[in-house]
Formats: sequence, C-alpha cells, structure tokens
Amino acid sequence: MSAVPEAERLARVTLSCAVEPGDGTTSALIGQLGALRALEQSRVPKPGSQLHERVAEVDPERQLDQAERCGIRFLVPGDPEWPTALDQLDDAMGDERFGGTPPGLWVKGPMPLTELDTSVAVVGSRAASVYGVEMTRAICDHLAVAGVPVVSGGALGIDYVAHDASLLAGGATAAVLACGVDRVYPAQHRLLLQHLAAEFAVASEQPPGSAPTRLRFLARNRLIAALTRGTVLVEAALRSGALNTAGWAEKLSRHVMCVPGPVTSYTSQGVNNWLRQGRGTVVTHGAEVLELIGRAGDHLVEEPRGEERPRDALTRVEQQVLEFVPVSTPAEVDSIARSSSLHVRDTVGALRRLQAKDFVRLEEGGWRLVPDG
Repeated sequence: MSAVPEAERLARVTLSCAVEPGDGTTSALIGQLGALRALEQSRVPKPGSQLHERVAEVDPERQLDQAERCGIRFLVPGDPEWPTALDQLDDAMGDERFGGTPPGLWVKGPMPLTELDTSVAVVGSRAASVYGVEMTRAICDHLAVAGVPVVSGGALGIDYVAHDASLLAGGATAAVLACGVDRVYPAQHRLLLQHLAAEFAVASEQPPGSAPTRLRFLARNRLIAALTRGTVLVEAALRSGALNTAGWAEKLSRHVMCVPGPVTSYTSQGVNNWLRQGRGTVVTHGAEVLELIGRAGDHLVEEPRGEERPRDALTRVEQQVLEFVPVSTPAEVDSIARSSSLHVRDTVGALRRLQAKDFVRLEEGGWRLVPDG
C-alpha cells in the first residue's frame, strides 16, 4: 500500500494533466514546496500564462477513475512501484528549465516499473539499416538471455526492433511513450504496443488521451535515459532524436554505449561523431553492454584476439631459428646459426626442440622445414 496522501496524489494528477512534459519550473516548485503548495501556486494567474486556466479545467478524481477503468495506474514518488531513478532528473535540468522529475507516471501493464532498475535503453534511427537491425537484434537477444530488461520508445526503426528482439528471445521490455498510454503511435505498432500493455508495461508522463508532439518526444527521451542503467545508441543521424536520449544519459552520468557504423552510412554519422568526441564507449556485442552496466567483476569480457597458431607458442630463439630454416634445400647448422645471428650451441638446441614439435626435420645434408599439411 502507498503511504502517499490522497490529496497529494490528486494534486500531482492535476499538475500532470495541466503542464507540458518537461516543465522544469513546475518540477522545481514541487521539489521545493511539495505538490499541494505547487498546485496552489499554479492556480495564481500570471501574465502571459494560461496555466491557471488549464489547472482549473482538470478534475483529478475523474481522471483517476477513467484511467482505472482502462487499466491505467498513476504512480507518484512514495509509491512502492515508483522508479526512484527518475528523481535524479531534478539535478539534470536542461536548457531553459527543461526537464526535471515528472509529477507522476501513467502506466499500463502488469510489469512493476521497479523491474527496470537493471534495465538498458536501446535506441536509434527510425530509418534503420540492415546493419542496424542485425546489431540491435544481436544485442537485445543477449540482454534478454541475461535477464536484463530493454527499454525503448516504441518508435519506428531501431526502437521497434529492440522491443521485438527482446520479446522473441523471451526477455522483458517496456516502452516509454510521448503520448497517452491509451493511444497507439505510430499506428503500425498497434499489435506491439497492445502486447506490451497486456504483458509488460507502457509508461508516459502524459495523461491518457494525449497526442504526441515534437517537444513531448524530447521530454520522453529523458525518462528513457533516467529509467535505465545505460543507453545503447545503435544508429543515429546527426539530427537524430536518439542523440537527445544519449545526451540525457550523459547528464545523468549513465553509460552511453555506441555501436559504431560504416563511415559512409548517413544513419551512423551521429553515433560515430559521438565516439570521435569521446562521449561514448564502443560496444559491438551484448556481452560488452553487460560488462559496462553490471556490478564490478560481473560479466567480464575476455579481450578479443586473433586465432592462435602453433608458432605463437615458440620461444623467441626458436622463432628466430625457424625463420632461417630453408623450405626445400637442407641447410647445415653453421649456415642457419650465421643467418640467424645466434651461437651454434643455441641454434642446435632450438633445432632439436623444433624437431620434437614437428616444425623441422633433419635430412642428409642438413635441416629443412616440415611441409605444411
């Protein structure tokens, strides 16, 4: 049971319905005065503002009743399910007082948002390439197997692939929307969003019935970054909204993980530029994502190295001698020692060891290499 007083919850419902997402001024007021006093301040007419009129139009009890009839719950700070990571948004305010912790979250779906404590955001271009789709599927499949939920925005391109790949791998995934959780946007993703709302979770700071706008997408991005331990940027052009999500993750001191793309690819220019600026960590596999977001010592990734060959195990002297053993015409020890700049004694010892390892053989007239194969 929540310990949040009903009056405070209703005040937050009113503010959630009356203010635009990312209204940092309202967020700051709530932080300083509490929701009830912040609401009272919002009722006072101010020059050039219609906030007091919008506040007066809201019936919070009716809003909660209608939401409950649709299976939608309203979470506020203090609720057991409230993701406390969102509270850090008040310390990462953007330009022009944009950002802050939302008054509350509207959520549809059985998945408690506390399960996102270990989650990863996977975002990217709406115009996803074959490369971007393959990389997203591979990373999300690995995260699903490891039991790490994936959060994205339900949009076209990489977002859709992230959700879909997680579901196909038996993992958990949630969508954060720029519209009401009772609306379907984009329309092509109706089945996906309905499935998430029935089996997992869709969330929004926008009240039910709200339509998406450009600024609401930008506000939504900060929630994706804040809810997760890190953001994986798969593909993003130079003006991609996915870069905005990565920017919020950076402000919140979350991991920003970039999948590098071809330098000739338009949809990878933004990602590659972030890497050039030193603002992200290269990831090429889900295991590398797990290593970054996990606890120290967990999910350690072995350094990649090329295929090990038999010659790699030879000592430096053995390798030096082997370089001067002929392929066809046998050579005497003195000749091999002179060519390799080694003492005859050292050369003989190396040849004997190489013979035991089946690299060289002794024939009439001297030493020569054992043919490959």
